[in-house]
Amino acid sequence: MNRLLTAALGVVLLPAALSTSADMTAQTRQNPFLAPYNTPFEIPPFDKITYGDYLPAIEQGIAEQKKEIETIANNPATPTFDNTILAMEKSGALLQRVMLVFGSLDETDNNEQMTAISEKAYPMAAAAADEISMNDKLFQRVKYLYDRRDQLGLDGPQKRAIELSYKSFTRNGALLSADEKEKLKNINNDLTRLYLQFNRNLLASTNSFELLVDDESKLAGLPAGIVGTAATEAASRGKAGKWIFTLHAPSRLPLLKYADDRELRRKMYEGYMKLASEAPYDNRPVIGEIIKTRAAKARLLGFDNYASYMTDNVMAKTPEAAKSLLMKIWEPATARAREEVAEMQEYVRNEGAKFEIAPWDYYYYAEKLRQKKFELDENEVSAYFSLENVRKGIFTLAERLYGVTFTELPEAPKYHPEVKVYEVKDLKGEHVAVFMTDYFPRPSKRQGAWMSEFKGSFEDPDGTVGRPIIYN
Repeated sequence: MNRLLTAALGVVLLPAALSTSADMTAQTRQNPFLAPYNTPFEIPPFDKITYGDYLPAIEQGIAEQKKEIETIANNPATPTFDNTILAMEKSGALLQRVMLVFGSLDETDNNEQMTAISEKAYPMAAAAADEISMNDKLFQRVKYLYDRRDQLGLDGPQKRAIELSYKSFTRNGALLSADEKEKLKNINNDLTRLYLQFNRNLLASTNSFELLVDDESKLAGLPAGIVGTAATEAASRGKAGKWIFTLHAPSRLPLLKYADDRELRRKMYEGYMKLASEAPYDNRPVIGEIIKTRAAKARLLGFDNYASYMTDNVMAKTPEAAKSLLMKIWEPATARAREEVAEMQEYVRNEGAKFEIAPWDYYYYAEKLRQKKFELDENEVSAYFSLENVRKGIFTLAERLYGVTFTELPEAPKYHPEVKVYEVKDLKGEHVAVFMTDYFPRPSKRQGAWMSEFKGSFEDPDGTVGRPIIYN
């Protein structure tokens, strides 16, 4: 059940707009999501998916899952693990198939078309998830199993699955009255809208920032590769002969670490700290609404606050326990940071400068001290750690530790030209998974590092095995 609820909300989208001729043949064209993927290892056929495919497939997926859930909920037979928990887990296959692709590409190849679709797709999926989690007949079947879980002769994983399913239902409104359920649905709809707005602002704000340099002397200290990348970025924006730095980590962090020009570092740092905090992409009002709406949701579900709601479902169990753990890390970490800043300040004074260390100086002088104390220049070391070298090293390590090999599939479907696709095999040569890498920043892709899946891994009681498709 948890997989169904989370998969309904985890999404991405792919750039492939329909042409006029495609519109004319839409009636005869097969939606790729509605047929088996005729691809290696069932990799989504990205080259065949168009913007017009998502919403119809999502709508059909929701309709199919609704019928499946109604069949389970109205089953006259006594609830069992197979006819309830396992049946729920197997429902919604089409919806999950579409949403895993849509959710992934919405974050890696976002554009105006994707945004327009997401404004319909996410609320639809969220509403469908609410209908399942607040279905009283379905919940009563789960509760029947939960109340008798110690008497049904279940194995450990089955018992745990029932407990998780029951917990998921109760955390998503199953115990509420009819009126309260409607309130929760409205709250969840509001949160979906707010999260979409937050993410749109974040991506737009990131892409709107540029730190333009037109004086080459201001680039002193920066590695040649970083300078070259900045020149290429400027040329791509119609400003050839200049240099542009962005808020993406491969541009931002080297500038903060190596640029001798303190004013340049300050502009970059302040630009990052003001991310999505100014009009027209100001997320502060959005955050305020999210906080209020989350608090209302927590109260409706019987929690004192949203922190209590979130920690109830994890190992910490309470906000106090989570804070205690964080403070055990935070307090010694901040004490060490103060020591480091004091060392930096002494270094600055020994150099004859009279300014106080500011946040935009931290990375720069940390690198200076590293070179002084350990004779270690990260810029020189990084020359040995090209992306290909690191990837080869990690694959070799994975083979030694886990007995798996990686073989590139250059002809496999991919959602962006920069993606590389690998087949993962065990030492017997049997297929284990598909692994996709997508390492470079681009304006259509949100910041950060993450991984997810286009297809999950499973093993059915009848022995059927599904192997995953993972992207990083």
